[in-house]
Amino acid sequence: MKNLTKILVPTDLSEHSRRALLYGCSLAADEKASLLVLHVANELNAWEYQTDDLALIAIGGKTWPLDRVLAEANLDLVHFLEPSLPSLKKTANVTKRVVLGPVAQKVIAVAEEENADLVIMSPRRHRGLRHLLFGAITDRVTRLCPCPVLSVTPPQPSEPWRGKWTPLDFAWPKHRPANV
Repeated sequence: MKNLTKILVPTDLSEHSRRALLYGCSLAADEKASLLVLHVANELNAWEYQTDDLALIAIGGKTWPLDRVLAEANLDLVHFLEPSLPSLKKTANVTKRVVLGPVAQKVIAVAEEENADLVIMSPRRHRGLRHLLFGAITDRVTRLCPCPVLSVTPPQPSEPWRGKWTPLDFAWPKHRPANV
C-alpha cells in the first residue's frame, strides 16, 4: 500500500462528518500525513432574506459579498473543529480550507489540486425523494475522484430476529402437526 502523505476530509459541519474527521485525525497521526479539512459553503447563504416567510429569494433582494459568506463559513468551521482539538493536535500538519460552490465538484477539484492521497467522508443515510432526485454526494465523489475515497459509516443496530424464526419455518410443510 502506498504511504499516505495528504488526507482530505470534507465536512458539512454535522456529527456524521465529525466521525470522518476523527477517523482522519487518527489515520493521519499513524501515517504521519498532513490533514486538510475542507468545508464547502452553501451559496444560498449569500442571500439576505427580506421577510420572515419561507420564500427563498425575495424580488430585489440583496446578496452578501462573497468574502462575507466565506468568512461566516470559516467561523462555522472553527466552531465545528473546537471539540476535536485534542485529536487534531496529534497530527503533524492540519490545515483548513473553505470554498464556495457545488459540493461534489469542489471536493473533487480540491482533491486534484492538493494531490490528496485519500479522501475520507461519512455519508448520511438519505432515503426517499431527496436521494432519488439529487443522489448522494459521497457516491458522486467516489465515482469521479482521482484518489481513493474511504466512506466511514456508523454501525447500524441489527434487528433482534434471532429466535423469532428458523429456516425450517419456510420449508415445505411435510409432517407438521395440525394446530389443535
